[in-house]
Amino acid sequence: MTTQFLSLPAYDLAYTYKPIEGAPTIVFLPGYFSDMSGAKALFLKEHASAHGYGFLSLDYSGHGQSGGKFIEGTISRWLKDILAVLDHTKAQNLTVVGSSMGGWLMLLLAQMRPSLVQKLVGIASAPDFTEDLIWPKLSDEKRQLLESEGCIYTPSEYSAQGTPLSYDLILDGRNNLLLRTPMTISVPVRLLHGTADKDVPYETSLRIMEKLESKDVQVRLIKDGDHRLSSPDQLRILWETVIQP
Repeated sequence: MTTQFLSLPAYDLAYTYKPIEGAPTIVFLPGYFSDMSGAKALFLKEHASAHGYGFLSLDYSGHGQSGGKFIEGTISRWLKDILAVLDHTKAQNLTVVGSSMGGWLMLLLAQMRPSLVQKLVGIASAPDFTEDLIWPKLSDEKRQLLESEGCIYTPSEYSAQGTPLSYDLILDGRNNLLLRTPMTISVPVRLLHGTADKDVPYETSLRIMEKLESKDVQVRLIKDGDHRLSSPDQLRILWETVIQP
């Protein structure tokens, strides 16, 4: 399954897509500062191919092999990236798997293109993380610096330099908040979350469940699971969740 590129006016998007006629397509949406070369993406791609499912994933602008600057990315822009790839590939009958920020994008996508989506699977889903998890932790000094400079770096165990954070991401996030009002999603939804997640508290998945209009929603808490949920046992649980009816 080779990497392909979709040329947009501002940048090229890297994506991978292998359809299987008559079978659902598993769409993997990576998290913030992550891409389709991560452990969960590769695991799902391998298992989809081995078990007769289609597979699609992409690198958002500023991520992985895609063009564009990461610091110019926002929730709205990355959602448009997803829509551009889906429109280009004409993929349908989608089981959308969203990891962390990908879970936010997954929920936005399901409301924007309900006819395409058959099922949602969230992994440590992080809707509204810019407003609920990042902004409250910034000191007044950091907030002023972010507003004046447009970008700061926040500490991260995944990067020695820290993770870049733009003021545009914060502002745009406020236009895409989901946990304040009901979500018009009616398809089955499965939410996986580790109880030891230090980045996104597992209560976030419970909040998502409360806001979903769908009656077919299950939250599975994984004891001592971290934010990544990438151990062999956790990946097995993920696959079982993706393919269950």
